[in-house]
Amino acid sequence: MNNLEHDLMNCDWLRNKVRTSDGYAQNLYAAMCNQTWQKLDVIDILTDTEWSCTWRYAGGIIADLREQGDYIDWYCSGIGPQGNGNGDADGTKGYVGEGCVTDEIEEDLKTLGWIPGPEDESI
Repeated sequence: MNNLEHDLMNCDWLRNKVRTSDGYAQNLYAAMCNQTWQKLDVIDILTDTEWSCTWRYAGGIIADLREQGDYIDWYCSGIGPQGNGNGDADGTKGYVGEGCVTDEIEEDLKTLGWIPGPEDESI
């Protein structure tokens, strides 16, 4: 199944990280925005099969993983003063901009069998 949302919802250790850390939850939200993901599978890579979602949908995934709130709690959380993200004015929460994939998120999603899709060079 080529569905990152499904894999996130069914991964206990990742759901726990999202529930216990606002910073991790926001970083996962940001990694789903402006980014495509590919299943680490030969056929999916060769056929350029990708998964992506809207910022709103990504916020909803995080709210569902946390079993708390809704999409608006995370929507645009990466846009803020000094690039720290809304609700992270002093940068202590570690929020990142939409489209940013932190090393921790990349490693965790790779463990789930997902890698960032190829960059769109037309942007």
